[in-house]
Amino acid sequence: MVERAVVGWRAVVLVSVAVVAVVFGLAFATSLLPTDIQGIVLRTPLLITVLVVGTAIVLIRLVRRPPDR
Repeated sequence: MVERAVVGWRAVVLVSVAVVAVVFGLAFATSLLPTDIQGIVLRTPLLITVLVVGTAIVLIRLVRRPPDR
């Protein structure tokens, strides 16, 4: 039987804070772009594509990860 690792509250909070920091950083970086490029980023499905591809990569890595021994 394989034992599952327990994720603590501290790890969850640290990951949550990191994700929020990355999102705010990207929002700030987008505000520094020229107006035409901001339009491409904000008015096209570019963000949705990035999210779908990123989610797929994470899920594939989780599925292919060998079980802990």
